[in-house]
Amino acid sequence: MCGIVGYTGNKEAAPLLLEGLAKLEYRGYDSAGLAVRKGKGDIEIVKAKGRLRVLAEKTSDGETLKGDCGIGHTRWATHGEPSENNAHPHCSDDRAVVGVHNGIIENYQELKEKLQRHGYVFYSATDTEIALKLIDYYYKKYGEGPIGALRHAMLRIRGSYALAVLFKDYPGEIYAARKDSPMILGVKDGESFLASDATAILKHTRQVYYIGNLEIACLGKGTVSFYNLDGESIEKELTEIKWDAEAAEKGGYEHFMIKEIHEQPQAVLDTLNSVIKADHIDPAVFGMDEEILQKVSRIQIAACGSAYHVGVAAQYVFEGLCRIPVRVELASEFRYRDPILEEDELVVVISQSGETADSLAALREAKARGNRTLAVVNVVGSTIAREADSVFYTLAGPEIAVATTKAYSAQLIAMYALAIAFAKARGKITAEEEKELCRELQTLPEKITKVLEDKERLQWFAAKFANAKDIFFIGRGIDYAISLEGSLKMKEISYIHSEAYAAGELKHGTISLVENGTLVIGVCTQNGLYEKTLSNMVEVKSRGAYLMGLTNYGNYSIEDTADFTVYIPRTHRFFTTSLAVVALQLLGYYVSVSKGLNVDKPRNLAKSVTVE
Repeated sequence: MCGIVGYTGNKEAAPLLLEGLAKLEYRGYDSAGLAVRKGKGDIEIVKAKGRLRVLAEKTSDGETLKGDCGIGHTRWATHGEPSENNAHPHCSDDRAVVGVHNGIIENYQELKEKLQRHGYVFYSATDTEIALKLIDYYYKKYGEGPIGALRHAMLRIRGSYALAVLFKDYPGEIYAARKDSPMILGVKDGESFLASDATAILKHTRQVYYIGNLEIACLGKGTVSFYNLDGESIEKELTEIKWDAEAAEKGGYEHFMIKEIHEQPQAVLDTLNSVIKADHIDPAVFGMDEEILQKVSRIQIAACGSAYHVGVAAQYVFEGLCRIPVRVELASEFRYRDPILEEDELVVVISQSGETADSLAALREAKARGNRTLAVVNVVGSTIAREADSVFYTLAGPEIAVATTKAYSAQLIAMYALAIAFAKARGKITAEEEKELCRELQTLPEKITKVLEDKERLQWFAAKFANAKDIFFIGRGIDYAISLEGSLKMKEISYIHSEAYAAGELKHGTISLVENGTLVIGVCTQNGLYEKTLSNMVEVKSRGAYLMGLTNYGNYSIEDTADFTVYIPRTHRFFTTSLAVVALQLLGYYVSVSKGLNVDKPRNLAKSVTVE
């Protein structure tokens, strides 16, 4: 959560910081603030409650926040309600130490009580103010400078953090510290940049450093120095970011979400091209070989949100195609249930950002138990990618809308390909069958485009149900996995109560919730389950439900039951999620638009959940 930027160089900092925060507003948008200084002058702080534009208006006079060194923050509240007082940056009483923070300080109460015993008072309800005043305390107690102060504070703080700190006595420098929360540092001639996401600085530089866990950095004008927790200098390699910064712009679309929905054919094609060579999937693209795949006894998939739904769909594919046991676990529950992991079990962690706190914790738990880990992530150099035994990068490009679309689709491709590799290595499919499956995968981009062509009908239908109070999604098998993601898309951006159920469970309680006019969406893409799901749709229709059907071209008998039907092209039954989900993304999007909501930045949500 939260977005952080920093700049020191030869230009006015405030405009650059505001520009960077605008790129990061998807990470949090209930308040924002800047801290800037000119030369050896005082550090000036301006904060505002609400969207970033409120802060921009407060600093638009051309006189406020003059200076060439500064930090900025856009907030998603964890400790303390959204308010100007709780907004970052925070500071010590004398403004000798000013900083911003992404993460959660778990032992904040213990640290606050310690500081109160030493005469510190607090003006906000945030854990960040406590962290900054702890740094100030050690800065003054030991006189070891910024690195020493940060070292001592990091040894006392429990939790996650990415900190960017200005010290009054050290003009032109920004100090950074990190544990678990994301942070990237960039350099250019005479300039240095800091951000919690590369999109904030790509316009200015592609030359970046990744700061590791429990490391400290000092940014000067065009220089970056790194230190470990003992205060010893360490060396880092400069990395070049290669993806296109323009991909993070709207490109004429009304919202990032609809742009990213339309980018799915390309995201799927790019990811397919990275994994399929001559109608064959080489396990080496997943950092493994056939011998490793043959030894795997079970697969455990850990993920959160939409990535978890990818795992649910993948479970059907792996078990159906490879005949290998698969368990899908919510990453937030994984380590707390003391999971039973076999010696040869593979743990797959799926995360768009590669920084999801719960997924990272699951990865570390699996590694601590000695299991092999595979990360499926979209962000190069992210923490999960760096710490996993092997990594597969989905090629979705930057995804800005909070509700994931193209990253989800690219993750599906990764899991399909991994399942095919497993099936071939374990003798469950022949070389010819592998070739047929790969060729069918390669038809998906064109077929997704075909689904997108039906968007006007979906837009019309969505407008009819913009005022719905409850929407239910039902399906069996993979169609249940599709329903889970469709329901999530609906609820997170339209604020309509929405639930997904395995269609066979309706009669075990859920059907009592159906009233006259309740929208029920039946997903029927699996031929072997089509008739059974259709009978469940008849059940709810007899209770007054309004039915939308989602099925394959050719299944026209559904129109005898459904009031409105969306058709998708036929594909292999294991790959149908990639097509059906696009229609449900469009439905959720257009319902939200019809309600006049902020599609890209739904309330209370942030793009990358980097705290527990």
